[in-house]
Amino acid sequence: MRTSIATVCLSGTLEEKMRACSDAGFDGIEIFEPDLLVSPSSPEEIRDLAATLGLTLDLYQPFRDFEGVEEEQLEENLRRAQAKFALMNRLGIDTLLLCSNVGTATINDDAVAARQLRRLGDTAARYGIKVAYEALAWGRYVNDFEHAQRIVDLADHPNIGTCLDSFHILSRGWDPAAIEKIPAGKIFFVQLADAPELSLDVLSWSRHYRVFPGEGAFDLVGFMAHLVRSGYDGPVSLEIFNDVFRQTAEERTAVDAMRSLIWLEERTSAYLAEHDGGASYPMSLATLPRVAEPSGFNFAEVKAENPETVSTLLYQLGFTFAGRHRTKPVQLWTQGRARVIINGQQARGMEPGISALGLDVKDPQAAASRALQLRARPVNRRSQADEQVLQAVFAPDSTEVFLCEATADGTAAWAGEFSRPAGTGGPEGAPDAPDGDGLAEPLISAIDHINLSQPWQHFDEAVLFYESTLSLAPIASQEVPSPMGLVRSQVMRSVDGGVRLALNIAPLIVESGPESGEYPQHVAFASTDLIATARRAAERGLRFLPVPANYYEDLAARFRLDPAFLSELQELNLLYDRDADGEFLHFYTATVGNVFFEVVERRGSYDGYGAPNAPVRLASQYLASRNDSRRGEG
Repeated sequence: MRTSIATVCLSGTLEEKMRACSDAGFDGIEIFEPDLLVSPSSPEEIRDLAATLGLTLDLYQPFRDFEGVEEEQLEENLRRAQAKFALMNRLGIDTLLLCSNVGTATINDDAVAARQLRRLGDTAARYGIKVAYEALAWGRYVNDFEHAQRIVDLADHPNIGTCLDSFHILSRGWDPAAIEKIPAGKIFFVQLADAPELSLDVLSWSRHYRVFPGEGAFDLVGFMAHLVRSGYDGPVSLEIFNDVFRQTAEERTAVDAMRSLIWLEERTSAYLAEHDGGASYPMSLATLPRVAEPSGFNFAEVKAENPETVSTLLYQLGFTFAGRHRTKPVQLWTQGRARVIINGQQARGMEPGISALGLDVKDPQAAASRALQLRARPVNRRSQADEQVLQAVFAPDSTEVFLCEATADGTAAWAGEFSRPAGTGGPEGAPDAPDGDGLAEPLISAIDHINLSQPWQHFDEAVLFYESTLSLAPIASQEVPSPMGLVRSQVMRSVDGGVRLALNIAPLIVESGPESGEYPQHVAFASTDLIATARRAAERGLRFLPVPANYYEDLAARFRLDPAFLSELQELNLLYDRDADGEFLHFYTATVGNVFFEVVERRGSYDGYGAPNAPVRLASQYLASRNDSRRGEG
């Protein structure tokens, strides 16, 4: 599949956009006319730069308001088109995008439109140019791709064909199955865009909210399947109008764009293999290494200049200090199958924060290969000759994602690189916390989920990254009120729930406010007995996140809870939720730096995250942050 992208998708100058597209691996680009008009480079210099970068120049766009006009206006339009054809010859581009008339059409007659397109085709032929006619979703008389194709058929000119744009088709609810009826030779160009489900007029929706494939709600796999079946084998290009993308570094956006096309190509290939059997088509679709979804969390890593602020919390939660790394300033703490690494490398001046997570996968090499082919950046981890070689890539927010070999017993080979000096109870002489404090089993069994905050500009990119590289599925997102605004939460998870990754968009004030700092992230541990875990933590001096008394009054009103049980919840600052499938108990630690911990107990088949309690947590953290800030000022 030949990949292309419109320069309107990216920020920067035309030359910067071209370099970013080349680096991301695109085969070609569409030149958006306004980008050329403001460029200091001549058309010949742009053509030469494209050749140097290995990019084809696939389309010049847009040419507007041509057909359905009176003769005098048509003559002016043909003069205007002739100038653009000459320019395209200088650029070395042989296809022009013609949008259906929006502003100047006065004649609603397909025969007239066809005759005018035929005259345009005659002019285009003299320059060796093809014209791809596109039905804009808000076109005055032509807004349906099948209608546009009927006009193309009536024009009956070898230089006049169709441009198919998924946004204009799917936003209007048109059935893309009709694409298969269009002769492949008449499909001159294809543009793709996804979009979220919004209740907006289609023009505003198109101009501001398009996203890359896989980041919206359109069925682009089905659209592509129809396209492939038609026999089309030309460029598949992205045309995304999005305010955020136009403000984001062009290199990053180009990589996100390329990842979306690779993902779509793979999904379409799998769809056709399932539904069409061994049928072959002119367009070849590449596939990626097939990898199983991760089965669980191998570890979570917190980076901090002062590890004791984190290790104290872990000790209070009952974790065991498993030792320091033999060559690096790194600690390992364990309880059950839950492992937390505290990393002091290159952490000068850093407040504690989640820096990496490890996932159990069946084949780390294959999983890493897939991620790299999806344009993930590799993590260059320094290791000694006798240390485990771990595969890792950067997530869009720079979190390091390690792909670890899953084992039946939950052990990790790399843990052997940590050892505790004989006679020491823990780091800095702190008392050790033996698993279970004498109980038969540890009270914390594993990592239940990890919550990562995402910059609002890159939220959709993060969702696509985890879905495409790790096969995690997004579930319905939620919005939770906080004192600073709404927090949007999107959970990515494996089918069996072994991996649950919550991605949160913090309110904009959190990123820009003078007192807010970063939005805190957390690791949630699964407990077999939350109350016992909380009591042990309290005995060890844990500072719980306080829960207001009003919450427990409301809890008593919502649920018929035993008064003694409710009193115990309030005494320990525990939160509670229940649904038709089971119960959920959890508590939070105070925040240190940019991280805190949660401990949860799932009873029955409860599969949520205590969403009704999230506003309580956010409000309490907000108050704690304000109080800490005021104490600091004093």
